[in-house]
Amino acid sequence: MAKVFGYPEFDENGVQTLCTYDNEYSAMNMDVHVYRMKAGEEKRFEREGEEIAVLLLKGDVELTAGGDTLRGSRKDVFTEGPYAAHVCAGNAIEVKALADSEILVQCTHNEKSFPGKLYRPEDAPWKESSKGKFGNVANRRVNTIFDYEHEPLSNMVLGEVLNDRGNWSGYLPHRHPQPECYYFLFDRPEGFGASFVGDQVFKSVSGSFSAIPGGELHPQAVAPGFLMYTCWMIRHNDGEPWLQTARNEDERYLWLHDAQF
Repeated sequence: MAKVFGYPEFDENGVQTLCTYDNEYSAMNMDVHVYRMKAGEEKRFEREGEEIAVLLLKGDVELTAGGDTLRGSRKDVFTEGPYAAHVCAGNAIEVKALADSEILVQCTHNEKSFPGKLYRPEDAPWKESSKGKFGNVANRRVNTIFDYEHEPLSNMVLGEVLNDRGNWSGYLPHRHPQPECYYFLFDRPEGFGASFVGDQVFKSVSGSFSAIPGGELHPQAVAPGFLMYTCWMIRHNDGEPWLQTARNEDERYLWLHDAQF
């Protein structure tokens, strides 16, 4: 059985490895790492045959992509919106840390060409989701940095979720044919939640991640007292992109849409 949840540590170079094409989470068909960068450090990401996205999690950086440069400053993922860069295969994203920073880098195979783009918080605004529904315990804010609607030539989706304290996410329990990776952060070091992958349940903590195979149900929950952040990353299936309009909720729970508590 493929592994579906991980608790990776940062190595001596400040790199946290989530999924790769050949590790235990290869079913994601993505390469995802988190990098800690010291002030003044510079990194360049460029791969033949792979598109790349870089997301600022916290810190102060200059992002350069497609000939443009953007300065992004983010205190943390709980109080400020995202800065990101996205390029197609054979193009580079350059990152210069102006202060100690953390970035997430998402890659997948893709030979299609599309213009590089830089994203600011106003390009991916937070939107309320499920507020007041299901007994008022599934409140969250969601942003979509890019998906099939924004960039149909991409093979990836990148977005963020911020869950209210003690609330559920991805509820009703839902599934889709495309694999999805969640990366979790909490606003306090002792924060925790529960991550469901099919019939398996895992304790989510800061720096943990869920590798959800296509077709598996995957609701999440956060304990009372803590904000939970989730970076959500989807790999489109060939010829079958993930769409915002696709509803794949578990039929057993559809009655909850009309239930009054």
